[in-house]
Amino acid sequence: IGIPVVFILAVLIVIAVVMGTAELANAVATKGIQLSRIPLLIAAITMPVLGYSLGAEAAFMGLGLLFLFTLVWRLFQRGTDDFVRDATASGFVLSYAPMMGAFAALIAASPDGADRVVVFLVLCVASDIGGYATGVLFGKHPMAPKISPKKSWEGFAGSITLQVLLGAVLFVVLLESDWWKGAIVGAIMTVTATLGDFLESAIKRDVGIKDMSNVLPGHGGVMDRLDS
Repeated sequence: IGIPVVFILAVLIVIAVVMGTAELANAVATKGIQLSRIPLLIAAITMPVLGYSLGAEAAFMGLGLLFLFTLVWRLFQRGTDDFVRDATASGFVLSYAPMMGAFAALIAASPDGADRVVVFLVLCVASDIGGYATGVLFGKHPMAPKISPKKSWEGFAGSITLQVLLGAVLFVVLLESDWWKGAIVGAIMTVTATLGDFLESAIKRDVGIKDMSNVLPGHGGVMDRLDS
C-alpha cells in the first residue's frame, strides 16, 4: 500500500517545525529568556496535525489552548520572576513556528495539496534567487540597512519579477487556474517573504547570532530556510 504524498509532506512539516521551534528556543536562551520549551514542542507537533486532520478552526482553537498551556507551564515551573518576558516570548514562538506549520499542513491537506505545496515552496525559493541575483548585479539602494544591509530595492525588484512570472506559469500548469491569480500571489508573496527575512534577521541580530543552527551545512538552521 503506497503512502500518500500529502501524508509524507505533513510528516516533513512536523519534523521541520519541531526543529525550528527548538532553534528559536535555543536562540532566545542566549538573552536569558526561558521559553516554555516542552509545551512549545508539543505545539510544534499538535498544530500541524490539527491543521492537516481537522482544519483551520481546530488549528486556531489549538493555538488558544496551547498558549494557555505555555503560560501555566511557565508559571508553575519558574514562578513570577520575569514571567511577562518569558510568557510573551513563548507566545511569539508559538505563533511563529507551530502556527506556520498548521498553515502549511492546511495547504497539504487540500485536494491538490501536493501541487499547492510545490507552488508555495517554489515561489518562496524564487524570492531568494531573484533577490540575490539582481541584488549582487545591480544592488545599490539598501531597503533596511539597520536590519539587513544586503537587501536592496534592486534585489526586491528581481524577487517580484521572478515570482510574478513563476506564479503565473505554475498556477496554469499545476493548479489549472488563471495566470493572473498566480501573478497576484507571486507579488504578494514577494512582500511577505521579504518581511519574513527581515523579521528573522531582527531576531538573530537581537540575540547576537549569525545562524539559527548549523543543521544545514552552508545554509544555517531550519528557521534560516523557513523565514520567507
